[in-house]
Amino acid sequence: MLPHTTSLNEGGWALFLDVDGTLLEIAETPQDVQVPDSLKQLLQDLELRLHGALALISGRSLSNLDQLFSPLRLCASGTHGCERRDINGALTVPAIDATRLAAARAELHHFVNQHPGLILEDKHYGLAMHFRRAPQFGVPVQNKMRAILESLGPDFTLQAGKCVFELRPAAWNKGVSVTTFMQELPFRNRTPIYIGDDVTDEDAFAAVNAMQGMSIRVGETIDSYARHRLRGVSEVLRWLQVNPPAPFVPAGLAP
Repeated sequence: MLPHTTSLNEGGWALFLDVDGTLLEIAETPQDVQVPDSLKQLLQDLELRLHGALALISGRSLSNLDQLFSPLRLCASGTHGCERRDINGALTVPAIDATRLAAARAELHHFVNQHPGLILEDKHYGLAMHFRRAPQFGVPVQNKMRAILESLGPDFTLQAGKCVFELRPAAWNKGVSVTTFMQELPFRNRTPIYIGDDVTDEDAFAAVNAMQGMSIRVGETIDSYARHRLRGVSEVLRWLQVNPPAPFVPAGLAP
């Protein structure tokens, strides 16, 4: 449980949290992760204290997030901003050319069958190729995804991550999601905090910085828009449990 304090409520903070590598350790495959009940309780406590101004901002799909964090149904953005659910449960999803994406999906399935160890994650609005179990295929995966991107055209972009390349609609990203949430209640007129661990979170860091919020990168990196650091998942959870967000750099958080 969080310590008894009113600073989360009175401070007017909005909290945005990446999932893999931030709240959960990265697993060998996306299906291998499990969410402990203690984390679900922590998120529920934080959501209550922030009067609902908490959202998960993930590369995972919304349906996958709901499965992982059940029975919680938090405000969330999935597939790097392509899907978004607001405080009222209303969904926003992109319009895409299903025919072109279906052709890309079939081609990538064939590619996976030829390269043991690769995993194709179908997010409906995007396609992610994981090579954590077969790092020797990192360059071929990148080249293949770039070639398919050319066939999809300018409506799509290629997103690099940790041992993954993902094709996704170009008009959406995590920064767009955070900015849109901040225009709605209960996030409006609050100061955003964003915690993430990956290059996919950089758009959100930039958006939060523009709103004079707190951007926190998890793990070691040289180039990042984030203005603060936490060393790993355990530090993130400890900070959320022990140090309620406040307009200063808390203990354990290094700029």
